[in-house]
Amino acid sequence: MTTRSTPKPRGIRRLERWLVGLAMAVIAFILERIVMRSVKKGGDAKGQPPPTTVTSRGGEVDLE
Repeated sequence: MTTRSTPKPRGIRRLERWLVGLAMAVIAFILERIVMRSVKKGGDAKGQPPPTTVTSRGGEVDLE
């Protein structure tokens, strides 16, 4: 059995770590809600045409 090199956090440190974890969970929840709302709305602007990919094998390509 191995022993811990640092002692287990006590008192204020333990409370602080718990509060930081709680705050991170709240932030993650809020960000997830924002992303899901964006995905449900369609994600990107509907006025723009879809991107076009041009592939060429040698020679010159005129994109106008």
